[in-house]
Amino acid sequence: MNWKRFFAAALAVYVAVLAIDFVLNLAFMKSANESLKSLWRPNMSSRVWLLYVFSALVALLFTYIFVKGHEDKGLAEGVRFGIIMWLFVTVPMCVAWWVMLPVGDLIILRWILFGLIEMLIAGILVAAIYKPAAPPAKAPTPAQP
Repeated sequence: MNWKRFFAAALAVYVAVLAIDFVLNLAFMKSANESLKSLWRPNMSSRVWLLYVFSALVALLFTYIFVKGHEDKGLAEGVRFGIIMWLFVTVPMCVAWWVMLPVGDLIILRWILFGLIEMLIAGILVAAIYKPAAPPAKAPTPAQP
């Protein structure tokens, strides 16, 4: 395993997903999130740091799973991996929330769609960063007389 590329990819996933979450929640989910405030813990702000810790762990695990199974097929492999992880993690989690919590259908659909966007970007980032090293350039051979 190339640890330098592994940690670079995991860091890229971590930063990208946090940034995407921030933008999507401010731009597209602000009113929806306001409507769900009654479901939030009253002391949630004292535990928000846990979200950052576990987001870092998820980024590391996401990258690790990709690295252990990658086939050097380029960005298409990252897209495929992002879709698989979306189907494996995001969709079931959102459906479970929809079943257990009084959350509207449109909010769940947005969470599922935004999760797809995040997983696709994360998969593409990992595939782009953890790609095989380019072979060293060959020096030109001198012309034979």
